Amino acid sequence: MAINIVTGAAGFIGSHLVEALLNQGERVIGIDQFNDYYDPTLKRKNVALFEAHPAFELVEGNIEDLDWQALLKDVEVVYHQAAQAGVRASWGKGFRAYTERNINATQILLESAKDAPQLKRLVFASTSSVYGNAETLPTSESICPQPVSPYGITKLAAERLCQLYYQNFNVPFTALRYFTVYGPRQRPDMAFHKFFKAVIADEAIPIYGDGQQTRDFTFISDAVAANLAAAKAPEAVGQIFNIGGGSRVVLADVLDTMEQIVGRKIRRNHIERAMGDARHTAADVSKAKKLIGYQPQVTLAEGLSKEWEWIKSLYGSGK
Repeated sequence: MAINIVTGAAGFIGSHLVEALLNQGERVIGIDQFNDYYDPTLKRKNVALFEAHPAFELVEGNIEDLDWQALLKDVEVVYHQAAQAGVRASWGKGFRAYTERNINATQILLESAKDAPQLKRLVFASTSSVYGNAETLPTSESICPQPVSPYGITKLAAERLCQLYYQNFNVPFTALRYFTVYGPRQRPDMAFHKFFKAVIADEAIPIYGDGQQTRDFTFISDAVAANLAAAKAPEAVGQIFNIGGGSRVVLADVLDTMEQIVGRKIRRNHIERAMGDARHTAADVSKAKKLIGYQPQVTLAEGLSKEWEWIKSLYGSGK
């Protein structure tokens, strides 16, 4: 039975990944700090789903303070999902949390990983934010990253650290650049969660700019499948992959789909464009398809319906 570590195990993607690994009969050490970037009770809810599982162990603490040598002794795969997320909060005084949690914490993990005797793979959760306003859409991994947010800068720095430790110490990393992951357990600061919550409260939803920005949306189960594939495929070592949902959608069209799902009109409040938001994102996933067999399965309408059901269970139906 393989032993895995998932950092950020109580978070949105991390908790789904823990569940998938446990369902496959693997052992998981989940690490989470339960910081207050968003309500920790939501993270506790996520962990409660598998906390009593006999193959799961929860380690609560800051990545920078843990005894990694002991933790990594028998571990074969590390899924490094923990990060300080969010583009808009990365400006100003908040920036230090981004350098600490995205760069410093990753370096500490890599430093220990180079001496981990059983380690076969370190899967690093990166982001489409490293591309910024990419000059080519859909964007392939060969495009030069040009982040337009401090958040994107810190994730790119962590990604580059992974490459350095691979080149110099053979740390077997793979990086996944996620394109806007959504679905049940999505963070409350993310758009779809905010939109659906506003529907329940019968409030207008805030739209940054004109609503014509486009995004490549990736359903949570597809992001999890990409992680599991990246951990196993021998060709994935040392590689960076885009993980997208397979179609680029205009935000205004997403809202129309949401209206069909919730069965009512959604009021929209246009506010000024947010600093650091890319205007368009679209993933070229042909490399991930070829090397790790990645194939997004869930359509946007299907995925949004699942998130809506979860949001209703969280906040009540609002009827």
